[in-house]
Amino acid sequence: MLDAAAAAHPSLPRAEGHDDHSPNSVGAEFFGRGRELSAADLDRAGLLHADQNAVISRFTVFVPADELGTPRPVVVHSGAVLGPFAIIHGGTTIGEQARVEEHAVLGKPELGYAVGRIRPGAGGGTVIGAGVVVRAGAVVYADVQAGVNTLIGHHTLLRTAVQIGADSQLGHHITVERATRIGRDVRCSPGSHITSSTVLADRVFLGAGVRTINDKTLTWRDPHRQPRLAAPRFDTGAKIGSGSVVLAGVTIGEHALIGAASLVTHDIPPGALAYGHPARVQGTAR
Repeated sequence: MLDAAAAAHPSLPRAEGHDDHSPNSVGAEFFGRGRELSAADLDRAGLLHADQNAVISRFTVFVPADELGTPRPVVVHSGAVLGPFAIIHGGTTIGEQARVEEHAVLGKPELGYAVGRIRPGAGGGTVIGAGVVVRAGAVVYADVQAGVNTLIGHHTLLRTAVQIGADSQLGHHITVERATRIGRDVRCSPGSHITSSTVLADRVFLGAGVRTINDKTLTWRDPHRQPRLAAPRFDTGAKIGSGSVVLAGVTIGEHALIGAASLVTHDIPPGALAYGHPARVQGTAR
């Protein structure tokens, strides 16, 4: 028989190893950093806000508290499906009809050294929009926002504060670094690396294995020198062929087309066709 929390919400599994108790009796130790809870545990603690017809696997894992010990609620809207062994961190909101497949991770706090400073493992507000599909093994950090009907491929990594517009598609094994902004109807093919703070405007198309760079000096933990980062930018409708490398600070203009395996070292004007090593303008994109 289901316990009181699961009976009130049929999608919740039975809590194992805990006596029944009211939300007011839940102590601070219940939310120790890294503490894993079942859906029933989280609901009992008042930190799971799930619509009646959301579907949550009995094997979904919830981690409400970040590395600083701050607990945050999880919101799961109508028709959303959370698969087995998905890990959902506090502060995550999952929209209507979204699907989170097995072993995906959502809302992970960032901990450790990166881009000149130590990240303390603070959680944040992660938003998975309506109709989003998060494929098995994807890892989505805290403060990411994924727009309506976006697809996040198998084993793709989205770092802190990445923003993705509606109807975009990210293939499998892509890395998207911190604070990157991706527009609407963007296609990123498998195996690409999108460096920190890159901007991909609406309808940009990246082929497979595209590499972007934001650091001209490769500065790393140098006490006498701060990194000077300049991310590339891809304007509306730009298309980048598979295997291309785009260097720091480069802008690819609207509807420009870059041929496969190109090395892009300078800005490419709107509407241009460019390719080569280094890439040079060869004509007009059709």
